[in-house]
Amino acid sequence: MLIIDGYNLLHAVKGLLDSSNDITDVQLCKIIGEYLYRSKGKGSIIFDGIGPKDKSGFNNLFNLEVVFSGTNREADDVIEKLILQNSAPKNLSVISSDRRIKDAAKKRKANPVDCVDFWLDMLKQLEKIQKQKQQAEPKEKYLGLSNSETEYWLREFGFIK
Repeated sequence: MLIIDGYNLLHAVKGLLDSSNDITDVQLCKIIGEYLYRSKGKGSIIFDGIGPKDKSGFNNLFNLEVVFSGTNREADDVIEKLILQNSAPKNLSVISSDRRIKDAAKKRKANPVDCVDFWLDMLKQLEKIQKQKQQAEPKEKYLGLSNSETEYWLREFGFIK
């Protein structure tokens, strides 16, 4: 289970990208959602504030819950509460570069992970998963059977003699 400090991660990722490849909060969530879906993980990403008026971009995310802290609370407060409420903190990874959040995670024996480290590791894992998927599926799955293979199976099942 992941708990992610949304704007903290977004800021760290923007620092890694050049200005022509800017990333939005929605794009960030879609990438993380894809990662969680493919790795069979679950997570919550918490952003400060109330978020955009139109939140439809955050719909249909796989295994990722998007939370906005609201007007009178900071995301850090929500994250600390989630860490405290978690019944299995040793199975929890908390993604933030904020000392306060890292300390709260350590206090509950959760795994604090720096934003840049998480992002780079996640991209490597996604690439690895994609390569495994490509290797696991035979090209025939996409190309179909050759004429001779089709004829063989038609004979085998008695459709032609």
